[in-house]
Amino acid sequence: MLFLCFVVNNQFMKKVFIFLLFAIIVLSTIGICSNFSKSTSLTNADYLRIHIRANSNETIDQDVKFEIKDEFVKFLTPKLAVCTTKAQVVDMIKEQTIPLQNLANRVLKQKGFDYVSKVKIDSEKFPTRSYDGYTLESGIYDAVIVELGKAEGNNWWCVIYPPICFVNYNANSSSEIVYKSKILEIIKQFFS
Repeated sequence: MLFLCFVVNNQFMKKVFIFLLFAIIVLSTIGICSNFSKSTSLTNADYLRIHIRANSNETIDQDVKFEIKDEFVKFLTPKLAVCTTKAQVVDMIKEQTIPLQNLANRVLKQKGFDYVSKVKIDSEKFPTRSYDGYTLESGIYDAVIVELGKAEGNNWWCVIYPPICFVNYNANSSSEIVYKSKILEIIKQFFS
């Protein structure tokens, strides 16, 4: 009986020790990561924005702008998934300029519009803007500019790099990001 109690306590102590070791590693990593992220803040030059400018502010022009946005997000998301740097994203967009224009023009034609689109990468001055918890201060940014017709209407904008609006996008559901912890999964597996 005494031997059984020792074995049970020994197994329990082993699990406690491993749990404490994981906790120390996690807490150390959080401290290192938070210090790292504070010291490596992004500058305007690190971002690549996208702006889809509607022909006008009339409802019909604004509606087609959002339809084109949805098509662009579906088209670009898998291509952006393999890019790890801003330079790779810029190169990919340059290669896809004509297909993107064709995609926008196809939507415009299907909806009965007689104007066309123009896609380019340019540096422009933008005002302070916020998107989904991110705030980009006013300044000069590189951007993919999509002009629909006269491009005199309100625009839809987001950030392509680092990917803010092109992550886990699914047109049939919300674009909510689901975070998982591998360490938490290991701990749960260990104690189950």
